Amino acid sequence: MVGNISILITGGCGFIGSNLSLLLKEKYPSYNIVALDNLKRRGSELNISKLKEAGVEFIHGDIRNREDLDLDREFEYIIDAAAEPSVMAGMGATLNYVINTNLNGTINTLELAARGRAKFIFLSTSRVYPIAYLENINYTEGATRFELSAEQTLRGVSERGVSESFPLDKARSVYGATKLASELLIEEFREFFGVNYVINRCGVIAGPHQMGKVDQGVITLWVARHYWRKDVSYFGYGGTGKQVRDALHILDLFDLVDYELHNFDKVNGSIFNAGGGLQSSVSLQELTGICARVTGNRVNAHAANENRKGDIPLYVTDNAKITAHTGWQPTRTINDIITDTFKWINKNEKQLKPILDS
Repeated sequence: MVGNISILITGGCGFIGSNLSLLLKEKYPSYNIVALDNLKRRGSELNISKLKEAGVEFIHGDIRNREDLDLDREFEYIIDAAAEPSVMAGMGATLNYVINTNLNGTINTLELAARGRAKFIFLSTSRVYPIAYLENINYTEGATRFELSAEQTLRGVSERGVSESFPLDKARSVYGATKLASELLIEEFREFFGVNYVINRCGVIAGPHQMGKVDQGVITLWVARHYWRKDVSYFGYGGTGKQVRDALHILDLFDLVDYELHNFDKVNGSIFNAGGGLQSSVSLQELTGICARVTGNRVNAHAANENRKGDIPLYVTDNAKITAHTGWQPTRTINDIITDTFKWINKNEKQLKPILDS
């Protein structure tokens, strides 16, 4: 793929979208990269100048508004990175916003893809998997973390983590439901409107330029709390901080998207789990220790014993399918993620303090 390939990235000023925009433009200067964003997420406005300086076109638009996607050009590829990403969203007053953004917005974006026959790369989520099943994954309690058991009663889970064959027939949160519904509609658009696609079910994605907060972006939040010497809290599961997530460095996600763009025929119509995997997994307790070592600051960790609705004890991505299919696998570690995030905060302390130090 050479020449003036045109790529639209929705959510283009967000953490994932801005990174993909800048990295694609850096690697492929002749590509026409367009970033569309409504700038709702605090801190996203900081990326506009960086995008423009890099030669990325910015469009202030909202995927919830179909008119904002009546663009006067066609795209060969659309990367849908626009979403309300918090699993806690939709449990109260934000219900309509989550549905309008994560479902109706996807439909509007798919209509744009159908009009121009654009290939569609959709960033979905591991949260399409039901909470009740995730809560019933067998695990043991180690010294610093919960650990996956060798013996499992559910299909699609092993010592490697959760695979694409994990069951889908129970509730998963409004957030997860909108992403799964979007996946179903993407297949409908392929069948009836000719939109070719690949879906990546991502877990925790982290690294520089993420405006982390309690309900989304926990690794950046943890680094920021240590950087500015603010206490952290372990919510639920006895307040021990042993719950586990795997984390994918934003650069590893870029490597995957880069592969998919340039080998689309090999991934067309596929759904993949894509995460850091067991080798890049971490408990909150372990995360606190790594952050203390990297930042040089120790903070207090408070126990909040009550489980939050929708929380789960552990989630680790089984990347076996995508690795077998594409050869891709993550190469950065959890230490790389924390170190790179610390360096970014340290370099941009004055600009980031009003956003992250809260």
